[in-house]
Amino acid sequence: MPPPPSTLLWNIGALSGLTSVALGAFGAHSLEKYDVPASKISSWSTATHYQLLHSLAILLAASRGPAFHRAGWAFATGIALFSGSIYGLVVTDAGNPVRKILGPATPVGGISLMVGWGLLVVL
Repeated sequence: MPPPPSTLLWNIGALSGLTSVALGAFGAHSLEKYDVPASKISSWSTATHYQLLHSLAILLAASRGPAFHRAGWAFATGIALFSGSIYGLVVTDAGNPVRKILGPATPVGGISLMVGWGLLVVL
């Protein structure tokens, strides 16, 4: 008998996948209209790619047993911090004080993504 899936984690992964596609389309088709520099558009693209990849990882973790759910939560946290902070950095001006929070959140999110993968290794 297969382990029970985590419905909440599954929904988070699916919603994250949906929003990554929408944000990717926005980045590809709209950021240039707002005179966003190419380097920031590249950062946006990286954020959407990481978000989509790790959304799939969340779905995988959600479909496995409770031990795997910890990895899924690490991926969800990583997406929020890593990709979310990059989105924020792209759309805020250099002098905006919120950037002092967003900048440090990016590597913490990256570490959370790595923790998720590490948890999959040891399970």
